[in-house]
Amino acid sequence: MLLELVVAAFALFNALTWGTYRLDKARAARGGWRISERTLLTLAAAGGSIGALVAVYGHRRRHKANKRAFMTTLWVIVGVHATAAVALVYTAVVD
Repeated sequence: MLLELVVAAFALFNALTWGTYRLDKARAARGGWRISERTLLTLAAAGGSIGALVAVYGHRRRHKANKRAFMTTLWVIVGVHATAAVALVYTAVVD
């Protein structure tokens, strides 16, 4: 039961992150008010790294993909999340 809740919360947060990145791209295309890169990276760091990657690479316009500092930070976040996930799975298997 707890695992299902955690997975659902994770999926929901990644969907929220993806939607926020897409909203920023739509605003950029219209020349409107933008969502700060700090906010976008904070959402990724808080658990939405998969949603962020899908938003960046899953669209033909590659939103933010050409910004080196932004993408380096995002990939560091993804690496930290991947390492934490492997560690959690490892400890669950070992215990």
